[in-house]
Formats: sequence, C-alpha cells, structure tokens
Amino acid sequence: MTDTLDSIDPGPARRPPLVTRPLMLRFVSIVGASTSFYLLLSVVPAYAASDGGGGGSAGLTTGTLMLATVVGEFATPALVDRCGYRVVLACGLGLLGAPALALAFSGNLWCVLAVCLLRGLGFAFTVVAGGALTASLIPAERRGEGLALVGVVGGVPSLVALPLGVWLAAHAGHSAVFGAAAVAALVTLPAVPGLPERLRMSGRPIGMAEGLRRPDLLRPAAVFTVTAVAAGIVVTFLPLAVRGSARGLVAVALFVQPAAATLARWIAGRYADRREPAALLLPGLLLSALGMLLMALTGSPTAVIVAVALFGTGFGIAQNATLTLMYMRVPAAGYGTVSALWNCAYDSGMGAGAATFGWLAAGTGYPWAFALTAVVVLCALKPALADGRTASGAADGRPQAPGVIKDPLS
Repeated sequence: MTDTLDSIDPGPARRPPLVTRPLMLRFVSIVGASTSFYLLLSVVPAYAASDGGGGGSAGLTTGTLMLATVVGEFATPALVDRCGYRVVLACGLGLLGAPALALAFSGNLWCVLAVCLLRGLGFAFTVVAGGALTASLIPAERRGEGLALVGVVGGVPSLVALPLGVWLAAHAGHSAVFGAAAVAALVTLPAVPGLPERLRMSGRPIGMAEGLRRPDLLRPAAVFTVTAVAAGIVVTFLPLAVRGSARGLVAVALFVQPAAATLARWIAGRYADRREPAALLLPGLLLSALGMLLMALTGSPTAVIVAVALFGTGFGIAQNATLTLMYMRVPAAGYGTVSALWNCAYDSGMGAGAATFGWLAAGTGYPWAFALTAVVVLCALKPALADGRTASGAADGRPQAPGVIKDPLS
C-alpha cells in the first residue's frame, strides 16, 4: 500500500507563498511613504507658484525634490551596507514626514526648496532600501506578480493622495495637506522594527559603477527615464495648464492617471511571469507618447481624460516591465544596485521634466510643450527595440548578456 501511494504523481509543485509577514510589514511603510510623497507632489509646485514665482518656481520645486532624491539614491546602497535596512528606512520616513510641517509656517521659495531637498533624501532612502528589501522578500518564481502587487500597494495611495492633496489644498487649506503628509509617513515608523535588518544575498555583489556600465541594465533604465520625464510634467504642470471652466477636471485627471498606471502595472506583472517582459517595453513607450500628444488638447475635458488614461497605462506597463527585467538580470546580491538605478531613472526623469518644462512652456505655450514631450518620449525607441531583439535572441537559445538570470516562469 505504501509503495502504491509513493508511486502516485503528486502533480505540479505548489508555488511558494507570495505574501508573508515581513512583506505585509513592508507594505505598511510603502503605504505611508507613498501617501506622504503624493499628497504634496502636485500641491507644493502650485503653492510655490501662488507665492508669485509662476511656472519657473513650480518646476524648480519638483526639480529640487527629484535632484535630492537621485543624489540620495546613489548613496543609499552604501548606507544600507553600513547601517542595515531598518535604520535607513526609518530615517527615510522621518525625513519624508517631519520637514513637511515647516511648509505650514513659511511659503518662502528658499524654505520650500529646503523642505523639498530633505524630503527628496528621505524618499530616496525609502525607495532604494525598501525596494531592495521588498525584492528579496518576493519568491523569484513570482517576481513579476510580486512586483505588480507591490505596485498596487504603492499605487493605490498615489491614486488617492495625488488628487486628494489638490482637493484638500483648495477646500481645507495648505496647512491641512502639509500636516496630513507628515502624519502619513511618521505613523508607519512602528512597523519598521519588524522588518529584517539584513538579509543574506546569493551571488556576487554589483556596485553602482558596474551597474552603470551594463547595457542590459541601462537599456530598460533609459526607456523608463523618458516615461518618467513625462510623468513629472503631468503631475507638476497639468494643474497649471488646464484653466477656466475645465479647471475642476484636474482632480479627476490626477485620479485617472495613477488608476490606469496601477491597473496596467498589475496586468504587466502577470504577463511578465509567463512571457518575456522585454516585449512590453515598446507598447508602454508608444502609449505614453500618444497620451502626451493628446494632452496638448488642454481645452477639451474629454481629450485630457483620454490622454491621462493612455499615458497612465503606458507608464504602468513601463514601470513593471523595466523593473522586472532589471531584477531578472542580476543575482540577489545586486538588488540594491538595481533598485538604486531604477529609482534614479524614475526620479531624474521626473525632475528633469519638471525643471525644464516650465521654461519650454513659457516660450511655446502648454499645448506645443506637451506635443514636444511626446517626441522626447519617442527618443527611447532605440533602446526599447534593442532590448526586445536581445531578449528574442536569448529566447531562441543564443547567448545572453553576462549576468542575466532567466526567470523560471518566463
């Protein structure tokens, strides 16, 4: 009888669980950081512009925020090696939350820029240290789905907080938004001690210098950078570009864009676990460009909603596909570098877009500036197509780039 039972085929092996206690605790800090960040993302530029600085000041605030974030992201892997995940993540939440309170006491541009600088460093600590830790807590067999779930957990707060910040500023005043942003980050600090301090990582560590020399990492990062340029423009300047009777449309548009991105990121993640995620780079890029082109019709409420929906869909696809590809191509010991590179692409793109678009729009007007941004997005066609060809070659059995690790389910 025992022999008979032993001979029975147990069937396909069960996939490892996706959601664990450490990952749930990590979700708490993701929600807090994301809510705090997005509550002020569109509010602070408008706050600076209302103090007499106009579009130039608006772009400068987002540019400063993103510049500080990029600088912090380059430094975070070394800080994690020295201090561990918990210390760096806790410092990040503190810097993201506490300085927001200062905005309630002064609207001076230099004060606003100082707050943006500190919050940018805090955000860098949370996304890089937290991103590497999160990737390590997700089973490799379910990487695409896991990253999509993380995207949903971080995306839902952005979906709510981005338009909520604009609405609160208009109906309850700026001080209410600044206080809410501070509380959202600081209240999640008690979850940090339950996270791992350090994790043993397999494979050879990859430093930032090496990561910056690897084409297999730089191609998806380049694609994501240009879509992030457009994202920085949308969240910073759409409230300023839409005027008159259509102004009430802004909160709706700032809800639709992250909603479309969150849904698209989930679908892209499910796809990436079963097929080659590099195939998603081109559709994500083209949808992002089309959305920006339609956004030039700022006088039409219908066109604006369709535009942000298309852009959000393309941006969400690009988010998941690029991050999944980059994690696939390094061992676990390189996750910190991938997290830093990807987030640098995200934040440098957003900062560059926000910092330059205001000056461009001052000379061309918002419609032409949006149309020209669509052209900029299409500049990443070359790395997107090149990465697709490289992935196809690997699938056909030709050699992959050094260090590529194929996902078992791709």
